[in-house]
Amino acid sequence: MSLLRNLLLAGVAAASLSGMAYAANNMSPEAIAERTKPIGSVYRAADLEGFVETAAASDSDEPAAARSGEEVYTAACSACHGSGAAGAPIKGNAEQWASHVEKGRDTLIKHAIEGFNAMPPRGACGNCSDEEITNAVDYMLDAV
Repeated sequence: MSLLRNLLLAGVAAASLSGMAYAANNMSPEAIAERTKPIGSVYRAADLEGFVETAAASDSDEPAAARSGEEVYTAACSACHGSGAAGAPIKGNAEQWASHVEKGRDTLIKHAIEGFNAMPPRGACGNCSDEEITNAVDYMLDAV
């Protein structure tokens, strides 16, 4: 029995010593730095210069030039007017646009700005000016 007890004590001692050696290795400055390093980053506005344009960063008092109808269409309108989603007339399909064209350009622009039926105001382009919405309407009308 004493042999079994001695073997058991030797095993417990070996396990304890190996645990202490492992803990000592993990206490090195490099290991601590690795465990406590930040998992993310915080960006300040100055860090994003060159990546994000803001109105405040503009050196000119002149307003930015309005985007073309094609630019606005591609960015905001094509999701519905390119596929016919929610019943939107597809750009270039004269048959689908006929009843809309009959209402007149001014009505179409008003509907595009204020929203109409399933179309949200400004076609969900919250940063589009009235001029840009008008450009997009003209771009789609020119295609029919």
